[in-house]
Amino acid sequence: MSYTINRMISDANIDDLDARTRKALADRGFGVLTEIDVKATMKTKLDVEMPPYRILGACNPKMAHRAIGIKPRVGAMLPCNVILREVEGGVEVSAIDPVVSMQAIENPELTAVAGEVRDLLAKAVAAI
Repeated sequence: MSYTINRMISDANIDDLDARTRKALADRGFGVLTEIDVKATMKTKLDVEMPPYRILGACNPKMAHRAIGIKPRVGAMLPCNVILREVEGGVEVSAIDPVVSMQAIENPELTAVAGEVRDLLAKAVAAI
C-alpha cells in the first residue's frame, strides 16, 4: 500500500511547480503553514549536495478542527506534508495519504475525516 499520492510532471522545475502546488492546495481549502528546503538544509548541516527537494506543510483548517475535535492528540500528525522533488525528467509531487497515516489511530470517525482529506489532496495533486 502506498503512503503517498503521487504525480510526475515532466519538463518542469521545482520553483514553477511550487506556485502551482500552492494554488491547487488553496483551491481546496489548504494553506501552507511550513516550508522546508531540504536541499539547502542538507548543504548547510551536512555539506552534501542533493537535487532540489521541498516539503510543504499543508493544513485545511476545517478538516484539522474536525480531526482535533475527535482526537485532540491527532495534532501530532498534522499538517499534511506535500513534497516537491526534482527527478530525472521533471518534478515528482507527493502528498501524504492521511488514511494510511491515521491507521495508527483506531477511530472510524477519524478515518472518515482522513478519507475526505485524502480526496481533497488527490484532487489538488491532479490539478497541479
